[in-house]
Amino acid sequence: MPAYRGDAVNGYDFTAESRATDPSRMVRAYNTSASTLNLIRAFTTGGFADLRSVHEWNKGFTDNPANSRYEQLAGEIDRAIRFMDACGADFEALKSTEFYVSHEALLFDYERPLTRIDSRTGNPYGTSGHFLWVGERTRQLDGAHIDYMARLRNPIGVKLGPATKPQDVLDLIEKLDPVREPGRLTFITRMGASLIREKLPPLIEAVVASGAKPLWVTDPMHGNGITTKNGYKSRHFDDVMDEVSGFFDVHKSLGTFPGGLHIELTGDDVAECLGGSEKIDEATLEQHYESLCDPRLNHMQSLELAFLVSEKLAKR
Repeated sequence: MPAYRGDAVNGYDFTAESRATDPSRMVRAYNTSASTLNLIRAFTTGGFADLRSVHEWNKGFTDNPANSRYEQLAGEIDRAIRFMDACGADFEALKSTEFYVSHEALLFDYERPLTRIDSRTGNPYGTSGHFLWVGERTRQLDGAHIDYMARLRNPIGVKLGPATKPQDVLDLIEKLDPVREPGRLTFITRMGASLIREKLPPLIEAVVASGAKPLWVTDPMHGNGITTKNGYKSRHFDDVMDEVSGFFDVHKSLGTFPGGLHIELTGDDVAECLGGSEKIDEATLEQHYESLCDPRLNHMQSLELAFLVSEKLAKR
């Protein structure tokens, strides 16, 4: 029986009909992505993202034990905005926000038809997303995925796991960013909470010594996967938090800059990652596990992680 390769390729049900490759799924994936992005743009330009509405954004969070931290942060934002208002500041810029999308450029049958040539410059762009990345398993220097990404003019990323050597990173820089263009290349590290403080510093030190300046982003999800006793693919929320802390700690010790987070999350009340202030356990997974692929942080856990990041940034 063919493996399940994602909804853009085939179905999850364990039947020959469901697992058959269906090209129309890619068309459906494109249409769904486009309609979702249009909805997000409507929200982010229609006032939903207005910072003056910060107290309205997460009313569902009020029952969470971590709510007091959110209210403190929201209160600080509110006081700053009222001060700006008293100074006569223009709030038009606060009513909306830019929103960009990204995904792994994995399926060539999807990516290649969406590659376009800019008529003004003659440069090729991948129009399936603003920012595209290559995964840890497909980042071979002589592989088709790296070759494809090297030709695009999009900002691009590469996942780096704990087996990555400094020379691997330097070779990727030469292949993907030979002219050292600011913003061109991002390294997304997925080391695992127990390894990030050991494995990340040599990579950063080698890159700094080379003079290259890629953006460093942490993926605290994929290096911390476990399988629970009742058979669910999951992650411990404490491990996710610890890898984020380790990422910030390493950059602080080396005098470099943490550039962002790569997180799998949802705004729904799922139970897929263990722990958090809701104390999700294995029994809870059986009741609220929805993902067909990787376990995600739910909206409560996502906010808790955001608090950690805000605290880390405040100390820099």
